[in-house]
This record gives sequence, C-alpha cells and structure tokens, in this order.
Amino acid sequence: MATLLHLDSSVFPGSASASRAVTEAFRRTWEEQHPGGTVIYRDLAVDPVPHITADAHTAAFSDPATHTPAQAEAFAERLKLIEELERADAVLIGAPMYNFTIPSTLKAWLDNVIVMGRTAGENASAKGTPVTVVASRGGSYAPGTPREGYEYVQNLLRAVLADGLGLEVDFIVPELTMAPHNPAMSELVPLFEASRTKALEEAAAKAKALAERLAA
Repeated sequence: MATLLHLDSSVFPGSASASRAVTEAFRRTWEEQHPGGTVIYRDLAVDPVPHITADAHTAAFSDPATHTPAQAEAFAERLKLIEELERADAVLIGAPMYNFTIPSTLKAWLDNVIVMGRTAGENASAKGTPVTVVASRGGSYAPGTPREGYEYVQNLLRAVLADGLGLEVDFIVPELTMAPHNPAMSELVPLFEASRTKALEEAAAKAKALAERLAA
C-alpha cells in the first residue's frame, strides 16, 4: 500500500490554522482511499527538526568512515528525514506564509533533506514523487494583485522541490485568511470563504485522484 509523508508547519493548532484544515481534508480522503496504507506524520511546529549545523552539513559530503562522533550523530538525524522522503509515494506539506516566506521550521526540514548527489542532482533519489503543498496566506499574492511581487512561498518551494529535488509539485492556495480577523479586510470575507471552500474541495479531489493514480 502507498505511503504518504505529511508535514504541517503552522504555529496554530487544529481548525485555527487554515493550512492544517486543508491538509487534514487531503489526508482524510487519502486514508479513505488507502485504509491499509501508511502515513508518516511530522508536526514541525510542535516537534521541530534540528537546524543544520556544521557537523550535519559536512557529514553529507564526506566518507562515513571518516566521520567524527559529532558528525555521525548529526547525520544520523538527517538520515531519518531523508529516508522518510525517499520511502514516500506522495508528500503533503502545509506551508503557510509567514513574513512573505515559509516557516523557519519547514526551511529547517528542507535543509536536512537536501543532499546534493543523493536527494538533489541528476539522479535525485525521490525524483518524480508527487508533492501537494497547501500554501495558505493572510492576503492575496496572486498574479495581477498589488502584492504579486512579494510571493516567496510558491516560488521558493517550486525551485527547491521541483527544480532541486525533482519532485512533481502541485499547489493548493487558500488565501485572504486574515479577512475574518482584520476589520480593514471585512469586505473580503466572502472572497476568503470562497477560497477556503475551493481549497477544501481541491484537497479532497487531488487526494482521491492521486490515490487512484498510485493504485493503478
């Protein structure tokens, strides 16, 4: 049965998080399609992975036989994350926009799993794995909007996941999530609600289609 690697990075729990609500909808449909499958779950906000250290970095580019104890220990932690990615048949990532970019906890995960010559490069070990990214944001950064030039979530993740790791990347973008909380955005609440509904529907549809594709 298929294995899904599910990462959440929102600092808000449960339904208080726009991205978590959508990843939950995706995962719920996925599990309905794969009742005997495996889900590897990491909540990067609750249980963050270590930031890259000099030992963790240099160990990836040297012979394991030459590793110092510190390098061996640091790379062992990276290896767990790398192998989870390599084992996954599909990946689901909750990536809310914080200060125009991804949460630092998600960046730390990326730094751990990117290893040139293994997960990245010509023969990337997870190449072709489908990845669904839920890129929620408080406003709108869509093409044609005033803040289009500040969109560094999709641009960054497309460069890293698709161009760097060779993954097949798809985005779901619930936007205007601050509208219900910011009086200055009150007139945008209907657009927020429409975006949320669309995102939830997309999550279920994409999860079902992906599950069917992998089972074929």
